[in-house]
Amino acid sequence: MAGSSGVRGEVPAVDDTVSSTQRDRQDQDAPEGDASETGSTRTTGGSVAGGGNGGHGGRRGTDRKRRRRRALRWSATVLAVVILGGAGAGYLYYEHLNSNIKSDDLNIGDAKDRAAKTEANSAGQTALNILLIGSDARDTTENQKLGGAKDTFDGPPLADVQMLLHISADRSNMSVVSMPRDTLLDIPKCTDPDDGTTYQALTNEMTNVSLGRGGPGCTVATWEKLTDIHIDHFMMIDFSGVVSMADAIGGVPVCVDANVYSHTSSGKGSGLKLEEGTTPVKGKQALQWLRTRYGFEDDTDLARAKAQHMYMNSMVRELRANAKLTNPNKLRKLAEAATKAITVDDGLDTITKMYDLAGELQKVPTDRITMTTMPNRYQGSRVVPTDDATQLFRLVRDDIALDGKDAKKTAVTASPTPTVAADPAAANDKIAVQVHNGTSTDTQAPVRGRATAVKELLVGKGFDEAVADTSAATAEAKTVVRYPSADLQGDAQAVAKALGIPTSQVKKSTDVSGVMVVVGADWRSGTTYKVAETDDTTPDTAGAINASDTTQCMHVDPDYIW
Repeated sequence: MAGSSGVRGEVPAVDDTVSSTQRDRQDQDAPEGDASETGSTRTTGGSVAGGGNGGHGGRRGTDRKRRRRRALRWSATVLAVVILGGAGAGYLYYEHLNSNIKSDDLNIGDAKDRAAKTEANSAGQTALNILLIGSDARDTTENQKLGGAKDTFDGPPLADVQMLLHISADRSNMSVVSMPRDTLLDIPKCTDPDDGTTYQALTNEMTNVSLGRGGPGCTVATWEKLTDIHIDHFMMIDFSGVVSMADAIGGVPVCVDANVYSHTSSGKGSGLKLEEGTTPVKGKQALQWLRTRYGFEDDTDLARAKAQHMYMNSMVRELRANAKLTNPNKLRKLAEAATKAITVDDGLDTITKMYDLAGELQKVPTDRITMTTMPNRYQGSRVVPTDDATQLFRLVRDDIALDGKDAKKTAVTASPTPTVAADPAAANDKIAVQVHNGTSTDTQAPVRGRATAVKELLVGKGFDEAVADTSAATAEAKTVVRYPSADLQGDAQAVAKALGIPTSQVKKSTDVSGVMVVVGADWRSGTTYKVAETDDTTPDTAGAINASDTTQCMHVDPDYIW
């Protein structure tokens, strides 16, 4: 099946240079606010009382304001998701809530960068992938008051919180993958659906700038380009109304392994002050917990993300088990705040649609929810995905539970029989396919004539237009079938099926212009491809946390023990 190569007329691209103001916002990781400015916290007999809201005086620097708005944004994201997953009730049908919900386009990237639609399993069930986006936009008076930074009022927003929720096809488990806000990756070309502005593709750029390139649909496109996971919905949350929502929860238990005071003489720290053990926090203290970087583990954003995961898991347990939250009035207040704070795609733009989604989320047992962070390594002051990240994305893409309890499903996934393609394949004799020799390794020279041998194998199976690539051999550890865009996915899968190559080794890639078989070092001889045993374990570097684990406790940096 031949793909379309025409290019639509485009609005001239805007300048893609990230402004110095945006850089300042991205790079800010230092002071989180002096405790004296945010209100003191005292502990008595293990219970904690939060102080009042601090003012917005001139002493409070933009650094501390940024720390606060990130925590507020994250808190709003978590609360809205948990409300959907744990508070679905009849009152959600009240139509007046529909007017609170804002919607936007799901994906505004190029078709070639989009992941193929998720296929149903043998029982006709389909997995759901939902991207949660925390925006730092200060586009309203309320958001400006909470976020500060008057010089960036109504400027391009940043997607500083990004979490992918994967709900398995059989609804037996849920996986959550967080991406650090300063991850460097390639951002695809995006077109603003409102004014037609085209933002050209960027390379090696921070992931959070994607939101300012036409809206949340560009952040979705960025995830799909990186992970090849089809995203069904997004929920974008700003930080307005977060404090009242946190108070309505009624308290979330958190744990530290020592007395902690997140405060330094230079003004760094969230002001969080807790005694060793478990303490229920709400309102201001919940905000301090979510903001805390200095005082937890190695004082990095990765430690803060771990604390946020613990908070989210604890909140899930509270909402599912705490009888106080069955009170319709309390739930109604949460729903009002949540629906006013979120923007969703058109597939979730009514209370009825959101209620249906809540029903699906509620089917997942708490002990089958797994929180992870995308495995990464430092590149300068930023981070980049590692090979373990590729492994984690494959597990999610193949609907393999991250808690390791999917033995039967794993056996099916490892089968060489491909799933039905999203786009039908052309007849074998009409599929143009190129075969490349990738049998070279660090210790072995490439096998001469290997591309020709596999090409002849394809011709013998009816692929008359198969040709051998005459370019120099390369090194590819595992045989792979690549295709450039969704309209050629069916052709690529047909080629893979003919050769006995698993669907998991059929990859979309912008490095090819048509279907290409790269014969790897795992197929140096013979006419039958042998499927290697697949490792379906969750990488240790993902930092997996189970939502039902009540023993989790944040380790306190000894320098912050009081």
